[in-house]
Amino acid sequence: MFNAIKVENLSKAYQLGQIGTGTVSRDLERWFARIRGKEDPFLKIGETNAQNSKSTSDIVWSLRDINFEIEQGKAVGVIGRNGAGKSTLLKILSKITAPTTGKISGQGRIASLLEVGTGFHPELSGRENIFLNGAILGMRKKEITRKLDEIVDFAGIERYLDTPVKRYSSGMYVRLAFAVAAHLESEILIVDEVLAVGDAEFQKKCLGKMGEVSKGEGRTVLFVSHNMSMINQLCSSSIYLKNGMLELYSSTKKAIDSYLAESTATAHKNLEIVFNENESDENVQLNVFKMEAHFENSSDFLSSKDVNVQFGFKIFEKVLGLRIGFEIVSPSTDLCVFRTFHDDDCEEMLAFEPGEYILSAQIPKDLLNIGEYFIYPTIGIHNIKWLSFKTHQLHLNIINIGGVNNLYSDERPGVLAPKINWNINHGKI
Repeated sequence: MFNAIKVENLSKAYQLGQIGTGTVSRDLERWFARIRGKEDPFLKIGETNAQNSKSTSDIVWSLRDINFEIEQGKAVGVIGRNGAGKSTLLKILSKITAPTTGKISGQGRIASLLEVGTGFHPELSGRENIFLNGAILGMRKKEITRKLDEIVDFAGIERYLDTPVKRYSSGMYVRLAFAVAAHLESEILIVDEVLAVGDAEFQKKCLGKMGEVSKGEGRTVLFVSHNMSMINQLCSSSIYLKNGMLELYSSTKKAIDSYLAESTATAHKNLEIVFNENESDENVQLNVFKMEAHFENSSDFLSSKDVNVQFGFKIFEKVLGLRIGFEIVSPSTDLCVFRTFHDDDCEEMLAFEPGEYILSAQIPKDLLNIGEYFIYPTIGIHNIKWLSFKTHQLHLNIINIGGVNNLYSDERPGVLAPKINWNINHGKI
């Protein structure tokens, strides 16, 4: 088995702010170093891509000293936080951008799907773009024609095939782009987070196709996603990037465990978020979102006790139909466990007068299974708008202690483990 992709000492540096070193003499020094094959003298060593920290340099390393090999026919996931360098890596592998140092090698043609509409000409129809993409991959017209019906059927856009793609919705764009990338004759398929635009049914269809491409056709798949369940289902091994560096290249389970452990460590352990004024709008200012701890300075919560959640907010002008709530997400699957709002049991929209309010809710005991969760605040005004706070999360770790509080004698699968009432009687139904 040969390597489809080999990456050696790969680094990519970007200059922040205006391009240039600041003086003509330094620009000439940089140019002279380049023509002699020497390293850029103004790329400072040790500047990693940490978005939440300041730096003394205007050079940032989006990737730094990356080394790995991928065998033909393997499906490999790429995971990491936003800004970790995932998309930069895929752009270099797709030859969209060049590395600053290091090299990549491999065998086979590459079909990449990095952004909505990648490789499409907006003025051309869907049909014409299929032939254009095939030609770029070096396919003959007869080969593309043979695949055309299969591509159109998979994308489900037959009615709009001869319409200019600039009139497509983002979902239609992705359906056609994925169908083209997956069905045309390429040895390596690279897919970025773009599938998140599609609906759940199409995502499942794409996942099945990528598995078929990898296992059935022996083609190599490189897949970036924040959806850990998708990565786990498709990929046997994964690359975990952190601040532009290769943290781990191992089995998917080990990579995901390492990534989630890091995500949990950076979550809000103080169980309270205080919001800035610039995060409000003309109607409402969310001041505080918090949970009442079961243990001092800990995000551990007993499954046998309710979890109290509180909102502190201010209303500037009278508002009708305000909905305040939260959603709980399982980080291991990236799936929403449930979402709830304060007016779920109200038949009519509620009106809030100007003033300050405290809103409380309880997550019932014996509902969530043992494990870790993220909880996000959600605010909306009915049929008008939503205020999303996905960048703000509290960490919720449901535990049992010493068997005393165990509801069940065995370990239960799933994210919910509710206590269900059962009755048993003699007789027939």
